[in-house]
Amino acid sequence: MIIFEWIWVWILFPLPWLFRWVLPKAANADQAVLRVPFFNNVKELSDKKLLEGNRKTIKYRFFLFLMWLLLLTAAAGPRYIGEPVVIRAEARDLMMAVDVSLSMRQQDLRVKGEQVDRLEAVKSVLHEFIEERKTDRMGLILFGSNAYLQTPLTFDKKTLRILLNEAQIGIAGRQTAIGDAIGLALKRLKDRPAESKVLILLTDGANTAGEIPPVQAAKLAAEKQLRIYTVGVGADEMVTPGIFGSSFGSRRINPSIDLDEDTLRSIAELTGGQYFRARNTEELRHIYDLLDDLEPTEADPEIFRPIQSLYYWPLGIVMALTFLMAAYSIIQTAWKNQKTAALHKTHSATLTDNKPDTKTTRQNT
Repeated sequence: MIIFEWIWVWILFPLPWLFRWVLPKAANADQAVLRVPFFNNVKELSDKKLLEGNRKTIKYRFFLFLMWLLLLTAAAGPRYIGEPVVIRAEARDLMMAVDVSLSMRQQDLRVKGEQVDRLEAVKSVLHEFIEERKTDRMGLILFGSNAYLQTPLTFDKKTLRILLNEAQIGIAGRQTAIGDAIGLALKRLKDRPAESKVLILLTDGANTAGEIPPVQAAKLAAEKQLRIYTVGVGADEMVTPGIFGSSFGSRRINPSIDLDEDTLRSIAELTGGQYFRARNTEELRHIYDLLDDLEPTEADPEIFRPIQSLYYWPLGIVMALTFLMAAYSIIQTAWKNQKTAALHKTHSATLTDNKPDTKTTRQNT
């Protein structure tokens, strides 16, 4: 079905004829404005083509009328509306809170065989996780000493991945405010249906900053039916190099000694979520595979009709007709100028032939 968005544009249809009626007429065509010595020859040629010229004028006016009609059609905003399409989708509102404190710079994880810091490992896995979320709305919170909303809930996964990739260690402060991150997520999700509110909180340490204790924030989240899945990131064992990079003097340490697993486990239990431990990127990827199996919430079916604008079709035809008429006018003008020049040359030659020879006349005298 084709409809017009601005049907009122058609009231402008008689505008050209109104202008022609209101505006004053041109000066009298009978008044001589230019004297042409060979006017009779030109007039004779014009008289022969008078009927043909009248026909061309009718065609010219028809094309102008057609172009005006097409312009009004384009201005009226023609649109094609397709058949109704019903979309049924299962969706969740899923917020991710990622720790960007200074402890995330510890290089105890590997991505594709290369030693990287914890944040880079998290990014590599989260990119895949985001890509798989076809119908979920997702948001991103970054937290360090403070918690900031990096991306509000959105279906724009491309922008979400870009903003995640731009996150830098220490951008939100040196310490870790887990409670504030939960509070910010609760604020952004409080008005959403209970079944669809999910927070994935990822950290490698303990709460060392913020206004709200993590357990208290978890209790508030439980009251609002916000499920929180916590993920502790970091290897359990790491070998530090010895003297000059050799094994001499090297030692084994636990780089995740500051990870507060008890608090993270309590947060998950209070809110009906689950705590996961990610000691490497493979475990982290497996955790997100498990999170994939979270029970989604069926969203209300949406009905829409595909709409396609068609204004460019009449507008394109007008442009093509304008180009053709301009090209025809240029060619016709050039041909007329060439014809007039030829007539002028013929007339000059005739005058030269008819002019008496002054020298012969004097001799006869």
